Amino acid sequence: MSPIPLNPDPVIVANHVGKAFSNKTVLTDISLTVHKAETFGLLGPSGSGKTTLVKLLTGIDEVSSGEITVLGNVMPKLSVFQQIGYMAQSDALYTELSAQENLELFAALYGLKGARRSARILEVMELVSLHNDLNKRVDQYSGGMKRRLSLAIALLHDPPLLILDEPTVGIDPLLRQSIWNELKALNAKGTTILLTTHVMDEASKCDRLGMIRDGRLLAVNTPQSLIEEAGQSSIEEAFIYYGGEQS
Repeated sequence: MSPIPLNPDPVIVANHVGKAFSNKTVLTDISLTVHKAETFGLLGPSGSGKTTLVKLLTGIDEVSSGEITVLGNVMPKLSVFQQIGYMAQSDALYTELSAQENLELFAALYGLKGARRSARILEVMELVSLHNDLNKRVDQYSGGMKRRLSLAIALLHDPPLLILDEPTVGIDPLLRQSIWNELKALNAKGTTILLTTHVMDEASKCDRLGMIRDGRLLAVNTPQSLIEEAGQSSIEEAFIYYGGEQS
């Protein structure tokens, strides 16, 4: 995949960011930049610090050191969260309500009203192939369906920035490809996407990757450049290589 031209005005900037809980350091000296209209992937195993970094980027949590700016604002800042489509690793859904009721609730929080709200609900549910299950209670959804509904909610208000934590876990391969096609279409419209993954074939679809392990950023570049610089033949081998270099 050819790298997209990078916009000189970054959407996300992390400068020497660290995070510690009590005496445990979770992130150490993380610096990265995410540009407008690119898909930036954070690749790393469970426990590598991906979700902690995502929470800092969205303003859910505060840095222990360093600084994060998102859309030109130092985080955390509540007003910026309205401009982010956030999909957490754990589904934050009201399971006693229907999908329609969940979507209407979040639409109201985002300020969507009337015909625009109705249209967006149908559009996002078509995208994640749940339009036939719109009136079903969420407690009757499978795990994969809940992930798809969470993604629909993140897309609902058509935000300029999407931050997605393991967005396709539990989703079948055919639908996952469809979702990736839509994410790239959103890039083409100017939407910036940051997502986390531990799946190597998904990592290769990103415009740029940040490889993270044990709370440290190992390398950042396009997937192909990371492979070539490591002298390897795959993203997986490159990740192992960069991890070994840091040991």
